[in-house]
Amino acid sequence: MLEPGWMLVSYRLGDSETPRLGVLDGGVIKTAPDFLSSLSLLEVIDAWDDVSTKLQAWAPPASGAVTDALLTTPLQYPRKVICAGANYYGHLAEMGIERPDGSVRPYFFFKPPSTTVTGPGDAIRLPARSTSTIDWEAELGVVIGRRAHNVRAEQARSYVAGYTIVNDISARDRLARPDAVAPPFGFDWVSAKAADTFCPIGPGIVPDWLIADPQSLSIRLSVNGVVKQDSNTSDMVCGIWDLIAEASAVMTLEPGDVIATGTPAGVGAPRGDFLRAGDEVVVQIDQLGTLCNPVV
Repeated sequence: MLEPGWMLVSYRLGDSETPRLGVLDGGVIKTAPDFLSSLSLLEVIDAWDDVSTKLQAWAPPASGAVTDALLTTPLQYPRKVICAGANYYGHLAEMGIERPDGSVRPYFFFKPPSTTVTGPGDAIRLPARSTSTIDWEAELGVVIGRRAHNVRAEQARSYVAGYTIVNDISARDRLARPDAVAPPFGFDWVSAKAADTFCPIGPGIVPDWLIADPQSLSIRLSVNGVVKQDSNTSDMVCGIWDLIAEASAVMTLEPGDVIATGTPAGVGAPRGDFLRAGDEVVVQIDQLGTLCNPVV
């Protein structure tokens, strides 16, 4: 995996629950540049058009490490977390779905951003029911940096602030509803996707200009050191810019919104392989770093 240059992060000190803005550079958390020091990371994204110009002319200093800093999710409360479903050819194949011909419209669903989102090192909490089948889904997350509505695909990149890692945790046992009042309501995406801690995001946000081609990044997930997913963002059915265009045609995208762009082959459901208490899940994406979460 290619290591990241630097990224914007949020961190805590001691018992404080208030996140602070910092920079992760070479594995070291450093203080944010002076012109951002009073802002949260979401406030930085809100002012992205102005801030990004200054950041492009800035480089992390050699000194300035923050002692006893603990990473938290970069965006504690993103305004929206929009997930693209069934968006890798390899994932479609493992589900027994034929490769689609021609253009495909993306399929989206939401995760509640204030309760599902958690950060690096935070626990993924399994439900208490004994029959749960909880799965992993490594995904590239795209962070919106400008308000966007009806954006064309060829313009979409100019609305991106940067990229992060998302793990779209899924309760496979709650997706189908045998008690549905009618066939159109037979799939329960809320119960399957919206539980607390089911959306780890991190470790930070890598600015767009530091990633030459986000459509060509290796993506890998392992559980207890065993690789489960190993693919590349080039395998997406609908590319990043098409996802942004389609989503912005449905709703207004706002700074700080996160679009999770789908997961590659290697999820647990086709093999009956699911998360258990005591597991450790690690997601790595080229130039975006590593997102590690224990399971409890």
